[in-house]
Formats: sequence, C-alpha cells, structure tokens
Amino acid sequence: MWTPIAEEAERATRVLHPKGREIPRPVHRRVLTVANQKGGVGKTTSTVNLAAALVKYGMRVLVIDLDPQGNASTALGVQHTSGTPSIYETLLGEINLLDAVVPSTQAPELLCVPATIDLAGAEIELVSMVARESRLKRALTSEVLDQLDLDYVLVDCPPSLGLLTVNALVAAEEVLIPIQCEYYALEGLGQLLNNIELVRAHLNRQLHVSTILLTMYDGRTKLADQVTNEVREHFGDRVLRTVIPRSVKVSEAPGYGQTILAYDPGSRGAMSYLDAAREIVMHPLHRGASR
Repeated sequence: MWTPIAEEAERATRVLHPKGREIPRPVHRRVLTVANQKGGVGKTTSTVNLAAALVKYGMRVLVIDLDPQGNASTALGVQHTSGTPSIYETLLGEINLLDAVVPSTQAPELLCVPATIDLAGAEIELVSMVARESRLKRALTSEVLDQLDLDYVLVDCPPSLGLLTVNALVAAEEVLIPIQCEYYALEGLGQLLNNIELVRAHLNRQLHVSTILLTMYDGRTKLADQVTNEVREHFGDRVLRTVIPRSVKVSEAPGYGQTILAYDPGSRGAMSYLDAAREIVMHPLHRGASR
C-alpha cells in the first residue's frame, strides 16, 4: 500500500542518492550573507542546512562562520576552540583565508572557516583598522575562491548589526533573510533593510536582498499562515515557496555536530531544506547558466 510516509521515504532516497546531477553549477560563484539581527530565527540552522543541501546537489560550498558563538562550526563538525586558525585571524590579516578553511566531517565538498570565541573582541579591534568594513571582502579574493573551486559561499552573521555583519554585507552580492513564522516576525526588519540599503549606497553597489526564507512554520496555527501571507505580500517573488517547519529533529542535529541532512536525512526538515536549496539554485530572478 502506497502511503504518504512511503512516498516521503522514496523521495528521500531519490534526492539523497541521485543517479546524476540534476542541477547545473552556476556560471558565476554566488556569495550570500545570511542575516537577521533578531536571534532565534533559524539563521545559523538555515545556513548550515542549506549548505549541506547544496552539496547534495553536487555543489562545492564554503560556510564562513562570522558569529563568535561558533554554532555553524559546531553543526558542521569543525573544531573551533580558541587558538584554532579561524575567521578572527583572517579578518585581522594575520593569516590567509586558505589557512583557516577546513572540510566538514560530513562531506569533503562542504568547507568551513570556523569562528572561535576570540571573534567576540573583533568588533572593538576592527574599529581602529583601515577599511574596517571591507576586511572580509579583502580576504575573499577571486584567487582564493577560485583555488577552492567554490560554487557558493554562505556567510553566517551574528544576531546584530555591528561591524561583523557590515563586513558580511560588503563581501556579498546577495542577502538571504530568514524570517520566523511567529508574532513580531517583521519587527526590526526595517532596520536591517535600512542598513542593507546604506551598505549598498556607500560600500557595495551589487548588494541586494535576493531571498527570503520562512522558518519555524507551524501549520496548526493561524498565526503562521498570517505571517506567511504578510511576508509574501511584502517581498513578492523573493520569498521561497518552500517553508521550513518547526522541528525537534532540526533543533537536535547541531548537538551531535551534524546538519539535519546527516542527522535525519528522511525527515521533513531535511526535505524542506533540500527543496529550499533547489529553489535558490533554480530561482529565475538570479540563477545562471550551467558551467
């Protein structure tokens, strides 16, 4: 008997063990900053799981952990104790980005530049530096990224609008904003959009909000649908059709040093991130031809 569970299981097998690459690699490498100054919106969770999903589709992906808490590094199974070569030393110009890149334990094509607790003091140290807003951009040279043969770079920001987040916005061309399907979801979003516009006007003309991802969706509540409709009405085609459900499994995975695709690959959360990643790649607003 063919059941919904059996259908999901068959789909998971098909996606996680593809017979061939269904999705073309982008002609131009894409650098996306994942930002939202509100905490608890699924920013880090979405960064690492989208990265893992893109790898499943045959992409080569670098995650830059720009949050001193180092949660993205934890989820990717990457060491980030104090003293580990990290994004901190890279921003200060003490090491080359290549010296800090390490592969995730989950896939050789999933790379990470970890964040250590040392990064907590970087905001203060960067203030006195020349071109303090462009330190990350200077580290992400075309030569370095070509050497790593990357298709995507995802930058995970701290939940603030300080210098670290500004560095991430200056270094990227696209911004991905996760928005949780809960009350006050859009609170403070205006400030983030204003900051993005300021960076675009003064420091990075290519910067634009390309993607909105709705997270923590609970289909049992009317509120989730109200927030979803409001966000779609406001941002239009930039909002992915895929929504990420509220999931205990997704929350548990980082505790085991894994993404949801490694921890429970057949779960609704894993399938949702695979769908979202596919949309990001294939979205007509900004997809490129294959290479």
